[in-house]
Amino acid sequence: MSDFPRPTRVRAHDRAARASMVRVDHAGEYGATVIYAGQLAVMGDRHPMSRAIAGMAAQEDRHLAVFDRMIAERGVRPTLLQPVWKVAGFALGAVTAAMGPEAAMACTAAIETEIDKHYAEQLEALGNSDPELSEAIADFQAEEVEHRDAAIAHGAENAPAYPLLFGAIRLGCRAAIALSKRI
Repeated sequence: MSDFPRPTRVRAHDRAARASMVRVDHAGEYGATVIYAGQLAVMGDRHPMSRAIAGMAAQEDRHLAVFDRMIAERGVRPTLLQPVWKVAGFALGAVTAAMGPEAAMACTAAIETEIDKHYAEQLEALGNSDPELSEAIADFQAEEVEHRDAAIAHGAENAPAYPLLFGAIRLGCRAAIALSKRI
């Protein structure tokens, strides 16, 4: 055996795994933007909660722009389910906002809880193999946690049937993640 380190090669499996991460994260950030758009469409810009939602939406727009760039630069195919996520996300945002501001915040708390977990798993899987992707995920994860905490501070847990709503939205989020990784 040689004392010289072997050159590091990006294996096809590793490239495919990172492409899947970019695809699903792009889909998730896209979904977040349309959820907030649905909430703001119902609540309008004069509702007291609108400023907080618009602030979170602006951060999600920035996250999406980063993943838009990564999709293009890395030649990653976006999810084919994006039209579905557009309709489903907007509907989820609109319905939860129509239920009331606490339900809108419960939606955010549920999704951001799941995204925090998802991003933590991605960071663990990446290690130091892709610093650009890891840095973006870590940055966005911190903001998603801020969104979750803000949603709870704004009364998410006071939403009607909060445990059921929270659990159902988290389950839907996990399904969307699983589907968007491959499709």
